[in-house]
Amino acid sequence: MARQPNILFIQVDQMAAPLLPIHGPSPLQVPNIARLAERGVVFEAAYCNSPLCAPSRFSMMAGQLASTIEAYDNAAELPAAVPTFAHHLRLAGYRTLLAGKMHFVGPDQQHGFEERLTTDIYPADFGWTPDWTRPGERQNYFHVRTSIEEAGPYARTLQLDYDEEVAARAEQALYDLARDPDDRPFFLLASFTHPHDPYAISKPYWDRYEGVDIPLPRVPRIAVEDQDPHSARLMRCYDVAGSAFDDETLRRARRAYFGSSSYVDDKVGALLNALEASGAAQDTVVLFTGDHGDMLGERGLWYKMSFFEGSARVPLLVAAPGRFAPARVARPVSLLDLFPTLLELAGAETPEPVEALPGRSLLPLLEGRPEGGPSEVLGEYLAEGAAGPLAMIRRGHFKYVVGEDSPAQLFDLARDPDELDNLVGDPDHAEIAEAFAREVAERWDFADLKERVIRNQQRRLLVQRALATGRHLPWDHQPGTEAAKRFVRNTGTTLEDLEQRSNLRLSN
Repeated sequence: MARQPNILFIQVDQMAAPLLPIHGPSPLQVPNIARLAERGVVFEAAYCNSPLCAPSRFSMMAGQLASTIEAYDNAAELPAAVPTFAHHLRLAGYRTLLAGKMHFVGPDQQHGFEERLTTDIYPADFGWTPDWTRPGERQNYFHVRTSIEEAGPYARTLQLDYDEEVAARAEQALYDLARDPDDRPFFLLASFTHPHDPYAISKPYWDRYEGVDIPLPRVPRIAVEDQDPHSARLMRCYDVAGSAFDDETLRRARRAYFGSSSYVDDKVGALLNALEASGAAQDTVVLFTGDHGDMLGERGLWYKMSFFEGSARVPLLVAAPGRFAPARVARPVSLLDLFPTLLELAGAETPEPVEALPGRSLLPLLEGRPEGGPSEVLGEYLAEGAAGPLAMIRRGHFKYVVGEDSPAQLFDLARDPDELDNLVGDPDHAEIAEAFAREVAERWDFADLKERVIRNQQRRLLVQRALATGRHLPWDHQPGTEAAKRFVRNTGTTLEDLEQRSNLRLSN
């Protein structure tokens, strides 16, 4: 890799890292992710910084905590003036392309990407704005228990329609890039919506788990009255507080989720095969990650929105032939660390020092230099199901979580991976808990942050009502196609010229 490497960034949605066989025994069938892990660097304790789609992605792209850029929830706008890694890579000479979901909200639907190959699966307006002034009120965009109760095989779903297009456009882009006379290195982000709920998948992937013993949650359902306050609110938010699901329902939902994971794994394999066939594999860094996880019934919780391991931990793999030796990294890292990592890989210069960002480059860890790189994770949750800000710090094998109205929790993940033993109040861990409490107080002013979130929500709710009145001009990205450049047209280009330009010979 003498020149700047190409970068293929693959992101999946709601993939629970603890269930992946690359992290321990599991019946999950994801051979392509496993193949990537075998030849790459596996981060065993990687986390999102806000366990919800949009704030997780926006903080990742900007390299900043969600509260810093006001990316509070799934209807929060990522300001156009906030530089993302796509802006910096573009300035460093990269051709930047996006295929798939990124949950952009607002009129800027590019955020540094030169080419956007698909639209998004979710709306770009403010319609999904939470309202903390009306606690307990369920909105029509919240997750619902029917996605669990009606889990199973389906002929087709909205998400299958979407990811088929994402996969086709991303795979085509790899071939197009290989044939294009533009010799800039590329950064292609392919972002899939699977295995996100609803727990529905096509029959071939459902059938892959025929006869497989689908495990029930490791931690059985905890009654809502025995949950911590945030978890109890979440159970009410997505309507699972009133009754438990029987084992058959749990297994059907988890089986569909397993099938969805295998489906998206096949899409990962198709992209890796296209990268190889296009001749670009030796010059490309492949990065695979997710935006957050899924609780899948653990403790009676579902989906994301909490800082328990199933929700907040994400897969993170980086592979580059001849550059990074296969390895496993146990140190806690987060999606915030990807911003400085990508810039350093690309040799990009930044207008502000990387040291001012909360994330740290993973390059020392990728290169086997344990003395460098990140060693902590910061997290925030500021969206639906919360009544005020929630913060998390993961350092070493300890995780500390506390909210504006949620009592502190301290877990020793080395001894208690299921997070059942809250060490706050334990005399043996009093010093550690007090140190975390002081740090949270120094980093976050919960009262001020809550006020800022509510003001922001109220502004967006007003704007959404206004823009829904009269003529509606949507912000959603509408991708176009340039068929005349790809197929035979009477535009002065001969058939021979078109074929010469379009045919990509095999390297061998």
